[in-house]
Amino acid sequence: MQFKHVTLDFDGSVAILKLDHQEVMNAVSVDMLGGLSDALDTIEEKKDEVRCVVLTGAGRAFCTGANLQGRNNQSKKTKAGMTLETGFHPFLRRIRNLHCPIVTAVNGPAAGAGMSFALLGDMILCARSSYFLQAFRRIGLVPDCGSTWLLPRLIGKARSVELSLMGERLPAEKALEWGLVNRVHDDGVLMDEAMKLARDLASGPTVALSLIRKLYWDSPENSFEDQLNLEFQCQLRAGDTDDFREGVGAFLEKRPAKFNGK
Repeated sequence: MQFKHVTLDFDGSVAILKLDHQEVMNAVSVDMLGGLSDALDTIEEKKDEVRCVVLTGAGRAFCTGANLQGRNNQSKKTKAGMTLETGFHPFLRRIRNLHCPIVTAVNGPAAGAGMSFALLGDMILCARSSYFLQAFRRIGLVPDCGSTWLLPRLIGKARSVELSLMGERLPAEKALEWGLVNRVHDDGVLMDEAMKLARDLASGPTVALSLIRKLYWDSPENSFEDQLNLEFQCQLRAGDTDDFREGVGAFLEKRPAKFNGK
């Protein structure tokens, strides 16, 4: 399925969401944000069928940040950052609240907003040639799209500030060493590995996996007591699913579980 600068395909219960504006290395425009919104609408309409999402880029880039083409030629100047609340933030919030796991397959540069998009994955896989870049300081702006929230929690304040102040590339191998990403693969097998992982997640207990996502997203803002209470609430929900009953039955019968996502 083709949307504005976005492609959406389905492989069984895995949705493959691809940023697809190769002429600008998948830089994000208002049109692309609209395409992403439409694609997520389609995924949500198929909520009972889609049990994992893979987010990647078309061509040789994952996403090189905001599309700045034509900005100097605008007859009426718009304030930088105005599209954050109207375009970027709704997408980021929808990804955070997705009903199933998301795998990001970082197939090339992930810069600026593209770096934030990549880091939203529950599992982050990178091509060996890919890299991350906090590009904002290069054009006189500050980090956005949640990067100042995500980065310190993933790699600590010192490294986060350095990446943002210096604007230097962070190669995939170094990102793995720092604990920013989960796995690095040779370029030619990245998507095969991403799909293998996505299919494994898609065959799992989807409700429980979605609740695991919620627990880890909410954890940084919770006190210990708050998190204990949230775990309790989520466990009650997970324990009321068909998949829990199937999992226990399979364990006792010493056979592989067949989860249906419900």
